[in-house]
Amino acid sequence: MTNEQLINQYKQFLIVERNAASYTVDHYIADVRQFNQFLTQQVINNFNDVSYSEVRLFLTELYKTGLSRISASRKLSSLRTFYHYLEKEGIVEHNPIQYVSMPKKDKKIPQFFYAEELEQLFTIEDCSTPFGQRNQAIIELLYATGVRVSELVKINVSQVDFSLGTILVHGKGNKERFVPFGVYAQDAVKLYLEESRPQLLQKGGEITTDRLLINHRGAPLTDEGVRYILNDMMNRASLTSSIHPHKLRHTFATHLLNAGADMRSVQEMLGHESLSSTQIYTHVTKDYLQNIYKNAHPRA
Repeated sequence: MTNEQLINQYKQFLIVERNAASYTVDHYIADVRQFNQFLTQQVINNFNDVSYSEVRLFLTELYKTGLSRISASRKLSSLRTFYHYLEKEGIVEHNPIQYVSMPKKDKKIPQFFYAEELEQLFTIEDCSTPFGQRNQAIIELLYATGVRVSELVKINVSQVDFSLGTILVHGKGNKERFVPFGVYAQDAVKLYLEESRPQLLQKGGEITTDRLLINHRGAPLTDEGVRYILNDMMNRASLTSSIHPHKLRHTFATHLLNAGADMRSVQEMLGHESLSSTQIYTHVTKDYLQNIYKNAHPRA
């Protein structure tokens, strides 16, 4: 079996057995294919012939291109998971990745929106139009719940409970969690469901879907569609900072912690398996509190 055939077999394993998100699968396979291309250049045609030296050389070549430590760490993690699969299937006799230490990640403080920036985004849409109502529902939901964009586009209408003010979210590994959402988001979603969504479904003709967010053809909205909508909103708001769905997720977590929410609750709402993933936001809140102290205390 060729390396490319093994990669395709691994891809099916991720989709069927691991039930991995399409975004995760694409990244894993892209990383493995990049490594395979490097091996071809080194005249190595079998994953079983790879040694520790080749893996180190691969990382060195990545660093030469200016790749960040966090990106290199992600690629190494992808290869480690791939070789673990090959070992389990009896395809390779040893795992050269296990001897390579993970690069130390650069500590980056998550970017978030300030209240003034959010206000511009929340008032940019014309909520008298179908697309304006849908886009308003998108940004309100992202900020109100802190969900990942991959989770947002999978939300079904039946998973939204207005009486309890919660949404059932299917997270990574198909793990479920209930996330609360406030009155602003509820009002935006109700308006969209009552007025816009039926109109967009009509444009789809015979298309029927329970997905909450749909596009101009009445079909489910994709990850890329949400990113396009957010970038368009950002441009129309004339904000100089960049926007991406995760920035709204960072904002959600930062604002909750700044307002006194406990970290365990924020962890649960974000769907983090480890508390350490949530702790990065404490760096933001510490800076925030320090600035408040310096500006407010007479002897600071």
